[in-house]
Amino acid sequence: MTMIDIAALDDIPREGARVVRTALGCIAVFRTADDRVFALDDRCPHKGGPLSEGIVHGSLVTCPLHGMVFDLATGLAQGADTGSVATHPARVERGRVLIGLEVMRARPAA
Repeated sequence: MTMIDIAALDDIPREGARVVRTALGCIAVFRTADDRVFALDDRCPHKGGPLSEGIVHGSLVTCPLHGMVFDLATGLAQGADTGSVATHPARVERGRVLIGLEVMRARPAA
């Protein structure tokens, strides 16, 4: 697995997300209010909603289409909902956000 520098931490708004396009699909990179970062596939398993457009609250994100809530650390649906979203390693080093990918080529979404 390769850790890829995708952005400065300040390029991702607190309680917001950015999308990284990879050969395997889009990954949503989230920043919490306390500056933790998480990376999940950017597709809700319920109706395919873009999780990057969801509401971040604490260490959770709510899908913008149908309100499913996912744990950013585990990708698991919360409450009565079932399902999960794939997670990817993410960390901050010297103010830069790195995510772990199996593919070598990743670029920020336009």
